[in-house]
Amino acid sequence: MEQVLFIQTGMGIDVHGQNVTKAAVRAVDNAIYTNSMPGIRNTLPDQSTENMKVNVKLAVPRDQDQLDQEEIKQAIPYGKVSVEVIEGGMATTSGIKLEDKGDKNDLMYIVNASVEVGY
Repeated sequence: MEQVLFIQTGMGIDVHGQNVTKAAVRAVDNAIYTNSMPGIRNTLPDQSTENMKVNVKLAVPRDQDQLDQEEIKQAIPYGKVSVEVIEGGMATTSGIKLEDKGDKNDLMYIVNASVEVGY
């Protein structure tokens, strides 16, 4: 990325089911869906959102091999998206194992996201 314009952060949780992708998508949604960028097109090359680059950094507590990066990319509505995964976030007890919710154990996964936008 040549020029970073802004960075948004978010957190997502999957309380039941231990689905790291679901927690990551929620973290990305949390980062981007409370923002409006009315002047972004004017700052992008050729004033096109297709020239926007988005780098998603995810701090994932476990099951990184289960993370569906394509699903993460689909959570970003514009631009060319890349995904970086690092160890982090948290796996902590939800206090209850609910088999009807798909729980394998009583853990909930918390993922942190940093979404860098630029060109």
